[in-house]
This record gives sequence, structure tokens and C-alpha cells, in this order.
Amino acid sequence: MKKTTRLYVTAAFGAIILGLAVRACVLKPYVTPSFSMENTIAPGDRFLVNTMIFGARLPFTDIIMLEFRAPQRGDVILFQYPEDPRKELVSRIVGLPGEVVQGIDKKVYVNGRLFAHPSETHKETDLVPKEQNPRDTFKPVTVPADSYFVMGDNRDRSYDSRFWGCLPRKNIKGLFLFKYWPIP
Repeated sequence: MKKTTRLYVTAAFGAIILGLAVRACVLKPYVTPSFSMENTIAPGDRFLVNTMIFGARLPFTDIIMLEFRAPQRGDVILFQYPEDPRKELVSRIVGLPGEVVQGIDKKVYVNGRLFAHPSETHKETDLVPKEQNPRDTFKPVTVPADSYFVMGDNRDRSYDSRFWGCLPRKNIKGLFLFKYWPIP
């Protein structure tokens, strides 16, 4: 009887340790803080992020180990906000390193070709003049090496690369996997 109990306790302890390791190293639960990704992810939605797919960083360094794949156009990513490193935000990758991204009257062009994602939404019909701010129209931006141009799916209510510039690769924390609450 004692042997069986010890086996169950050991198995339970091992499962807890493995679960904590996976949560700490691979999957991160996250709560959406803003309207920038609405209707894809609404404020308060809970979702999981894969923190290993783009490479795990060694602690206290910028060295990336075990990169499974590079970030791709269309990926929804969790990233460290460049203007306030204490904040983590979510956006979609629109422009890759070396590409030219431009906005004209709420339409986004990558290397001169229209980029329209099915999840993209516009809540407002008015056009904001480019002299006022870059929400609807912005000049061509060449994405630097090791950087990405990101935008929220709710294009009219997203503070993203149009306003603060390209996102450095080192700021990307993980890839959105799926929303788990509320149940889709």
C-alpha cells in the first residue's frame, strides 16, 4: 500500500513540476488590455501565447536559442512595448525586415501591393488627414533589419508602428495560439 501511495505522490509531484515548467517556458496566459485587436481579441479575453516558437532567450542576455521559425506576416504576437518596456501588447505583423509599408486612405500596402487581412476592421468612416496623425495615411516606411511593422486589427483604435515606429525583433515575446476565455 505504501509503495502505491508513494508512486501516486511522485507522479502528482512530477506532473505539477512539468506543468509549471511548461507554463514558465513555453505557454504564457495573457489577458487583452485594449481595443487594438478587436474583433480578433476583445478587451478582457484570455488567451495563450507560445513563448518558445520564435526562440528562447538565455536569461540576462540577448542571445536567442532554439528558434523554431522566424516571425511571419499575419502572425499575432505578444511583444514588449518599445516606449514602456514594462508593458506587453498584442498586434499583427504586417511588414517584414527590408519591406516597404505605406498607408493610403485606410489601405495598407506592402512593397506596393495591397495588404488586407480578413481580421482587419475599421470602426470609423472618416479619414484623418496625414498632417494630423498617421492613422489612415502614412508615408512609406522601410522596415529595418531585425525589426517588424505591426498593426492592430482594429485599425482606427490601435496605437502601433504607424505612431511609434518599427518593432525590434528582441521585443517579440511570443505567438498568439488561441483564446480560451470566453469560450469562442
